[in-house]
Amino acid sequence: MELKFDIIEILKVTMVLFAVIDIIGSIPVIISLKQKVGEIQSAKASLVSFCIMVVFLFVGNTILDIIGIQIGDFAIAGSILLFVVAFEMILGIKISKDDLPNTASVVPLAFPLIAGTGTLTTLLSIRAEYNIVSIIVAIIINVFLVYFVLKYLNIIENFLGPGGIAILKKVFGIILLALAIKLFRKYTGL
Repeated sequence: MELKFDIIEILKVTMVLFAVIDIIGSIPVIISLKQKVGEIQSAKASLVSFCIMVVFLFVGNTILDIIGIQIGDFAIAGSILLFVVAFEMILGIKISKDDLPNTASVVPLAFPLIAGTGTLTTLLSIRAEYNIVSIIVAIIINVFLVYFVLKYLNIIENFLGPGGIAILKKVFGIILLALAIKLFRKYTGL
């Protein structure tokens, strides 16, 4: 793909990453973590998650090549994982189990909460479809949003309330489900 700056594509990728990272839906988990470990370093968590995402965006394909997996195979696997994550978001159930150790901003916040397996899978999956410039700009936008949410966590929680957070989670779950179906159809030929 050629390198170009495409606003529409950037918005699409930003929305997809926002839905996968699900920083709004993670507010209750982050608040619980903050109560356990004290103050969360929002800048450190944001910077580490940014580095993880960008490095994986570029090195992920090399890793796949070394182990002999094509990007289409990874995109199909990613679409199935995205389907499960979207299913969890829409129905409000928890299929995967996340253990939270007694550390702060890097583990489990930056990884695996922000830049977790769903995010990394999505990055490689969308790399097959979108321009690298659009993906990097979308990562930057999302990391800024993550920083904002972490920095102003209490204000956002009070503003949205439990109902607002639940609605956002469902809406982004549906968007994520649609993306999962689109990726699956593209690489399976259905």
